Amino acid sequence: MADSGSPARRPDAPHHGVHDSVRPAVVIAALGVVFGDIGTSPIYTLQTVFDPSDPHPVPVTAENVYGVVSLVFWSVVIIVLVTYVFLAMRADNDGEGGIMALITLLRRSGSPRGRRTTAALAALGIFGASLFFGDSMITPAISVLSAIEGLKVVEPSLESAVVPLTAVIIVLLFLVQRRGSAAVGRLFGPVMIAWFVAIGACGVSEIADHPQILRALSPGYALGFLFGHFGTAFFALAAVVLAVTGAEALYADMGHFGRRSITRAWLVLVFPACILSYLGQGALILAGPADVSSPFFLLVPHWGRLPMVVLATAATVIASQAVITGAYSVTSQAAQLGYLPRLRIAHTSESTVGQIYVPWINWLLMVSVLTLVFAFRSSTALAFAFGMAVTGTITISTLLFFYVAREKWATPVWLLVTGATVLLTVDLLFVAANVTKLVHGAWLPLLIGITVFAVMTTWQRGREVVTAERARHEGPLREFVDRLHSGAVPALRVPGTAVFLNRGKQTAPLAMRANVEHNHVRHDHVVILSIETEPLPRLPDDRRLVVDDLGYAEDRIIHVTARFGYMETPDVPGVLSMLEPTRTEGPLQLGQASYFLSKIELRRGKAPTMAPWRKRLFIATSYIAADAAEYFGLPRERTVIMGSHIEV
Repeated sequence: MADSGSPARRPDAPHHGVHDSVRPAVVIAALGVVFGDIGTSPIYTLQTVFDPSDPHPVPVTAENVYGVVSLVFWSVVIIVLVTYVFLAMRADNDGEGGIMALITLLRRSGSPRGRRTTAALAALGIFGASLFFGDSMITPAISVLSAIEGLKVVEPSLESAVVPLTAVIIVLLFLVQRRGSAAVGRLFGPVMIAWFVAIGACGVSEIADHPQILRALSPGYALGFLFGHFGTAFFALAAVVLAVTGAEALYADMGHFGRRSITRAWLVLVFPACILSYLGQGALILAGPADVSSPFFLLVPHWGRLPMVVLATAATVIASQAVITGAYSVTSQAAQLGYLPRLRIAHTSESTVGQIYVPWINWLLMVSVLTLVFAFRSSTALAFAFGMAVTGTITISTLLFFYVAREKWATPVWLLVTGATVLLTVDLLFVAANVTKLVHGAWLPLLIGITVFAVMTTWQRGREVVTAERARHEGPLREFVDRLHSGAVPALRVPGTAVFLNRGKQTAPLAMRANVEHNHVRHDHVVILSIETEPLPRLPDDRRLVVDDLGYAEDRIIHVTARFGYMETPDVPGVLSMLEPTRTEGPLQLGQASYFLSKIELRRGKAPTMAPWRKRLFIATSYIAADAAEYFGLPRERTVIMGSHIEV
């Protein structure tokens, strides 16, 4: 566990990504990444609602069909359109979205009088982010399985090929992630356009034959079904929520494509196409209740079913892409905010800062998704698990949004209470319905969420313990510099520039102290560099660097604070090259500079800092941290790592 800091943008990188304008190419790319999850929900939502194997089946009657389709429509309107598109996506953190962005806004806006409330809500937000990881594991499994299951409609004898073929497709999907979301988006964008046009056209065809289904657009049918048949409708909500899966991905991927591009694509194409498909399926079931077994594929003319299976497979691969990309964003932000160790992050676009690839998360997700595919073996079996992850994340995001809205925009209390009451009532109804499915699979996302939450909170606590212990070992920096200046610590002055990475300027770097006290040498020019993470995605260059001469203007020992946003990539040599010689007591010889890192070996101690299991978890988690030299962009041939150990 070496000195850590925050990722930072390279000095020559652009300040903004796609947030400033709506370009057709960006909208198409967004279609190819963001909307796969919610755009493929029509494949399995109504099929799951009326599934006869459900512990609480919904009888296939005309009244129930109207009620279910109406519930689906108004759930999409309230949760996706109102909660996310119209509200949550306006609460961005300098263009970045997702539940981690809400946590950052919460921490920035929290007043001292509400410190406990802020801390509690931040912890709740971390649990919501943990649930999103469960969503990221379940979505690829259920989405691809549901598409490949269309082969059973085309040819029942192909049923045995569903699981192996699903596994092959998932492996291929994760193998191409290193190419970046922009490349994937350009490839998948046209496919998703074809997908939405196709499902919308199939829906229109059936609606034209049975236009009475349009009555379901009236909220009266949803309310009548919910309150007139509450026992049936309540349990149906656990499957209706599948229509809004992927709503969080719209928000989490906002940093990749921008709010305006995502909003435009949703309103113009995605929302109308999905609703037309749901209405068409409802009309099909009204005409022939037996078609409830697979209404999505039976909506397609016989000649077009095999091509639709192929198109659905491509679309569900894109559904997986949406949450995978979102998981990368959440991981990156969590690491910069101190909830996860720094991981190797590859930025896959020269022009768009937010497009990243996280190898460790990529392979973890792949193994997890394959495990779910082979364990559950069908989309119906996974559906019960899916809803809990989705409803939990949505509810927490809604709650955090209203708190941030009050703190950030000073929204009138009466308006907040009214909006929060309506939206949270809807969200909590979905949560309660999914709780009834705990023994049928809903325990899985909760287990994943609790596990990830334990890792994140343990890492945060462990970092606090290590930081305090390091401060005790390192001693005050000013006192150490004073002793060097007075000659109390004899050290031979050798030519060259040395850069010591340190956590702050209060304490002396362990590597520098060891160099002076054990090797009895110091370089002619010493730079102690601390990297600070600001609660903003990116910072302008004029706020980037702060230089302190540490009390002596001519001793050529300086402290430099480099500030970066939590979405930026580190490049220590590049950042130091921005310094003027007048600020550094002479020019830095960066071409030949030596870089020193303090390598910390963690050991489990007897002090009651954490529970024993948390100490073991913290130490185990430290092993997945990225190599510090690579993370900070240091030249390996001129990087020296000096070790020490700390007990936690």
